[in-house]
Amino acid sequence: MITAFLLRALDRKIVMAIAILVALAVVVPVLSLALPETSPLHMPTYLVALLGKYLTYAMLALALDLVWGFCGILSLGHGAFFALGGYAMGMYLMRQIGPRGVYGDPILPDFMVFLNWKELPWFWHGFDMFWFAALMVLVAPGLLAFVFGWFAFRSRVNGVYLSIITQAMTYALLLAFFRNDMGFGGNNGLTDFKDILGFNVQADGTRAALFAITALMLALSLLLASAIVRSKYGKVLVGIRDAESRTRFLGYRVEHMKLFTFVVSAMMAGVAGALYVPQVGIINPGEFAPANSIEVVIWTAVGGRATLIGPIIGAVLVNGGKTLFTGLFPEFWLFALGGLFVAVTLFLPKGIVGTIAQAMRSRSEHRAAADLSEAKPQAAE
Repeated sequence: MITAFLLRALDRKIVMAIAILVALAVVVPVLSLALPETSPLHMPTYLVALLGKYLTYAMLALALDLVWGFCGILSLGHGAFFALGGYAMGMYLMRQIGPRGVYGDPILPDFMVFLNWKELPWFWHGFDMFWFAALMVLVAPGLLAFVFGWFAFRSRVNGVYLSIITQAMTYALLLAFFRNDMGFGGNNGLTDFKDILGFNVQADGTRAALFAITALMLALSLLLASAIVRSKYGKVLVGIRDAESRTRFLGYRVEHMKLFTFVVSAMMAGVAGALYVPQVGIINPGEFAPANSIEVVIWTAVGGRATLIGPIIGAVLVNGGKTLFTGLFPEFWLFALGGLFVAVTLFLPKGIVGTIAQAMRSRSEHRAAADLSEAKPQAAE
């Protein structure tokens, strides 16, 4: 049953995208580990980690596209789910440091020793086990999305009002996690990681493995999202996006369907955050900043809303440009980003992938019309 559900998602574009991601999961580690540094094809470790970070952003954009592109929920708080998944993984990585920290405490992280904490808080227990941390990567953002969505969707909060509330949610979490007494490292966050599953986080092999896992998880997320939107359930989601009142009058429980999609999207964002932390090496309250969630909207819009593949391309292109231009023209980057969003809104309202797909459809329609016009005189003769 599950296999049939996933196979339903396999159209040509999705298969090509998954094949590219799987190929990247193999090729990039080979270029980094198998080739000598003198080779022109050798990929340095810092570039592997940078590409891995881009793929986690792509997974976050895909998660937003699932709710915004196909369900009409413009969430300006998906950065909160991303950060919660990152903190869950960061707590596991902090527990793995043990006595190798600055203060040498075998149980308490360094920031707790510095703040004179006497014992480990209750919500840190269990994070010394990877399976528990992996479970919390899904549970923490999923539970927040469930509670938030339960009240918001039952109250029929829609449109710009829902967007503002999601932004307020992530800003509230930003202020809460900045506090030292929350037990999450305050302003400095969690950093100085040593090991993950017994492997050195800084080692070249670990970085290559993390990249491969990220690429495969993005491929799996794309397959899952495609299976959802191409199913009968996905058709109803599009109906909710385009005409929510009519869909409700047809007898569908709109609030339940929106809640399920919102929770799945939040979990996907949490997984992206968990993969982001060991590759970047830090997680702090800045990840909750509302501006980060707004950037995700820009990535999705640039790549193409409601295309699944578009947000992945948009996230990689925009962040690649950010890395390039912040080094060359750091004072102009924000103006360039704002100009890019305005230009896409005015001239490419369907995004890069959406515009290309529309042009290809128009071309095929014109070709079919031309073939039909040629066939009619021949039939008459």
